[in-house]
Amino acid sequence: MEARWNGRVIAASDDIVTVEGNAYFPADALDRDLVRESSHTTVCGWKGTAHYYDVVVDGQVNVNACWYYPEPKEAAAQIKGRVAFWKGVKVA
Repeated sequence: MEARWNGRVIAASDDIVTVEGNAYFPADALDRDLVRESSHTTVCGWKGTAHYYDVVVDGQVNVNACWYYPEPKEAAAQIKGRVAFWKGVKVA
């Protein structure tokens, strides 16, 4: 699978974990040149606290379009070390 935005591949891997319809890629599949840390966080009752990256391609910024759970709760342990996408990032 690939995650693409603005014509660029942000992450690619065959090792995908799907949770609630979202494809979680291994963190090492992420092109770190196309993301930057965001200070944004959200809380999920069963997964824990999500942290975000902005996706940055050719000077365009997709704010908080990538998320990850650095310390997921036990019920979501399978997504530790993984990232997922939304906000127009195409995953296929």
